[in-house]
Amino acid sequence: MTKSLISSLGVVAVAVLVGVLQPAFGQQEVSMEAPWYFSPAIGVIDFEGDDDFEDGFVLTGRLGYDYNETWGFEFVGHIAPSLDANDRSTPQLDNGNPVLDANGNLIIVSVPRTDVGDTYAAGLAVDGLFHFTRWERLDPFLTAGMGFFWYGDSSDGENFSPSVRVGGGVMYHFNDEWGIRADARTFVAGNDTEAHLLIDGGLVWNWGAHTAPDFVASGGPKDSDGDGLSDEDEARWHTDPFDPDTDKDGLSDGEEVYKYKTNPLDPDTDLDALKDGAEVHKHGTDPNKRDTDNGGVADGHEVIEDNTNPLDPTDDLQLFELYLQFDYDKAIIHPEYYPKLDVIAKVMQRAPDSSARIEGHADKLKKSKDAYNKKLSKNRAGAVLEYLAEHGKIAPSRMEAFGYGFDRPKVANDPVNGNPENRRVEVYIRGAGDAMPAASEVKFGYDSAEVPAP
Repeated sequence: MTKSLISSLGVVAVAVLVGVLQPAFGQQEVSMEAPWYFSPAIGVIDFEGDDDFEDGFVLTGRLGYDYNETWGFEFVGHIAPSLDANDRSTPQLDNGNPVLDANGNLIIVSVPRTDVGDTYAAGLAVDGLFHFTRWERLDPFLTAGMGFFWYGDSSDGENFSPSVRVGGGVMYHFNDEWGIRADARTFVAGNDTEAHLLIDGGLVWNWGAHTAPDFVASGGPKDSDGDGLSDEDEARWHTDPFDPDTDKDGLSDGEEVYKYKTNPLDPDTDLDALKDGAEVHKHGTDPNKRDTDNGGVADGHEVIEDNTNPLDPTDDLQLFELYLQFDYDKAIIHPEYYPKLDVIAKVMQRAPDSSARIEGHADKLKKSKDAYNKKLSKNRAGAVLEYLAEHGKIAPSRMEAFGYGFDRPKVANDPVNGNPENRRVEVYIRGAGDAMPAASEVKFGYDSAEVPAP
């Protein structure tokens, strides 16, 4: 394995490790207010093997676009303004005959090149980026792409050198607008497929990102982070007076308190799985209302799962919300709930092209375990699927079961006792059309006397 490839894989491994060690978060949508960024950098290019040129420094410019919170693209330009010709390795000759050492091996010597001179190189590339924690301060990523270099001089007359690139790096964001980064790319190029290495470091500037001013009006209340919320008010709200966006939801603390009336300590005030900033800046939904269009399905479910418009109630899927009482640590449905499930089966029988997404949810108690609750909630959703398949005669291929544990609460949990309203099974039916039952047939409301077991 070449030294360049080893170095690049080392950077990739560090990026993966940092990403794995980041705290785990529930599935949330982030603000895409400023998806474009520019990143100038300076570094070195390390030529592998007996190449025409010695290692040299490279200037790099990147124009990046964040497609979503995980994937991005960068259009990259490189310029190496001065590359020195590399000495060429050749067997030592004596009167035209190769010279051997005491062990019978060829003696290799370096001689100055006469077939190539000092020159320059320029390159273009497109890289795809996979981010582990795009909207956190520490942002490791992996990359893969394609590009080319153009050399002003070469020994074989092939100035154009296409390449395949892989690598990784890490960004550190000081705020929404500015950051720094370090990158490494191995690019395989040339007829002999040598693996060269590019290493560089530079700045990141997100244009259009809103950052707080670093000053306050003379004589006014002190606002250290310039978020529109005075330090005194920050103390009352328990927000960070030195962080303009304490909960990292894309809205400043001042905007949340005074403009949108959202919770500056909760990135998802209405518990719809969309961050408050994304609701305001991207989707136009109400960050205080779980179902903005009153269509029956939460805004986040429409955006993340259903690909429907959270501002149009006519395209919402039909939601059946079931509060089924299970025995402790069990996923067996009690017979008294069969009539409720039979209504769902009837809807799907009337619409043979319909499909169902069945989701299990749990509440969060003080000692709740994430993995355990996800498994249990999926098993309970699976029990509903099995009932509909066996008793409702619905083909299993028309249904899917998912378990979210306590990642998607409907209402706030008590830190000690949780909230039974979050212990539920939701069935989303797509393509039901006119097959929906009359209102009198749907009796899935929560009965306060019916307290589901954990």
